[in-house]
Amino acid sequence: MTQDVEMKEQPAPSNSVTVSPPSTLHHLKEIASLIETGAYDREARRILRAIRLTMALRRKLKASVLSSFLTFALTPGSEALTRLSSYLPKEDEHEMEVDTATSAAQPPAKHSLPELEIYCYLLVLIFLIDQKKYDEAKACSSASIARLKNLNRRTLDVLAARLYFYYSLCYELTGNLAEIRSNLLALHRIATLRHDELGQETLLNLLLRNYLHYNLYDQAEKLRSKAPRFEAHSNQQFCRYLFYLGKIRTIQLEYTDAKECLLQAARKAPVAALGFRVQCNKWAVIVRLLLGEIPERTVFMQKGMEKALRPYFELTNAVRIGDLELFRSVAEKFSSTFSSDRTNNLIVRLRHNVIRTGLRNISISYSRISLADVAKKLRLDTVADAESIVAKAIRDGAIDATLDHSNGCMLSKETGDIYSTTEPQMAFNSRIAFCLNMHNEAVRALRFPPNSHKEKESAEKRRERQQQEQELAKHIAEEDDDDF
Repeated sequence: MTQDVEMKEQPAPSNSVTVSPPSTLHHLKEIASLIETGAYDREARRILRAIRLTMALRRKLKASVLSSFLTFALTPGSEALTRLSSYLPKEDEHEMEVDTATSAAQPPAKHSLPELEIYCYLLVLIFLIDQKKYDEAKACSSASIARLKNLNRRTLDVLAARLYFYYSLCYELTGNLAEIRSNLLALHRIATLRHDELGQETLLNLLLRNYLHYNLYDQAEKLRSKAPRFEAHSNQQFCRYLFYLGKIRTIQLEYTDAKECLLQAARKAPVAALGFRVQCNKWAVIVRLLLGEIPERTVFMQKGMEKALRPYFELTNAVRIGDLELFRSVAEKFSSTFSSDRTNNLIVRLRHNVIRTGLRNISISYSRISLADVAKKLRLDTVADAESIVAKAIRDGAIDATLDHSNGCMLSKETGDIYSTTEPQMAFNSRIAFCLNMHNEAVRALRFPPNSHKEKESAEKRRERQQQEQELAKHIAEEDDDDF
């Protein structure tokens, strides 16, 4: 028995081999092969997947790993290899030896593809931005854009869109965003001539961001109205476009359109994009207050947004009550937050809404009240200010009352039954229209097999089609697992 036990225990240590996880360099080589396959097969989907895998490796990138990968991916002695290697800092020799030893297993490519070269530019650029070496990142991004202008391949569109984004980000981080405006316009023109729709989307958003950064709202609207329109290719770019359009509409006092754009951007944004959704909700809250609506409490209690939306919650409370003094104190207390969010000008506009809300509460509570008491309750400076505000509110239909100038008082009329008006019908009509629009968009997004209404397929063809659909669904599921 003891021998049997010994015989069973002996092979265990000999067979137990510690399998080390694949290195970052190994993952980068797999991504490079994926890009090569996508370039040869002309499948942008594979290159898009390569970029997603790269984002997952972003925190693991080191200068030594990138140096070894550049030597593997680019032609030895090429201009791109020399330029990109100069941007990378020198690390210890020990790390370099480890990485070169691993890269020696596979020989470098003899003729590097343009896709691989642009991918190397993108990889080095991301590394420099993460290391906060913004001057080197600016030089690298400018060199990559100059190289990209000489290439016209549809398989480069996905990589080019990412390069445009980081190119603008480098100059924004260094405070030189105005310098590249003419270059972005030229790139947008090139993308339009080459029918690069993803590049057009990205560059249009970057130009809108550039204009809005310097408060050039009129120029942003002129560019947006003249730019060619087409079906959105990227959900992220479409969300950004809706957000910028909502900001433009808000400044132009078109609050209804602005509200729709901002709420749609917040709904369509990915769950992981918390900062973007917070910005959309901040602007949407201000726009709804300017429209005279009071946002629900659940808007401010969304997961991960409670702290960021706290100033806007207190502002909403002041507007809801109609207390001008409380509104002033909240505006002063969170002035730094409102300045960083660039919503100061909109909050100044809200003062009139606060006064109107307080006046509406007064008209409901009192059938007759003197203008001096109105000025006291609303904390206005003079009785003349109260009289003009009451007159304007009556003219706009905000309150149902009359002014007695001789006695200096406001006479409120009896509130009628709202269900005797067409207001409930209009509310139901807007809800039904929203549901029908959502249904139409869902139907439009469905995919149907081509010529299904023309040809009747045989049983054998149906079986082949179903098998292909199952394989495709399995492949998509595997891709989704890889993305997450």
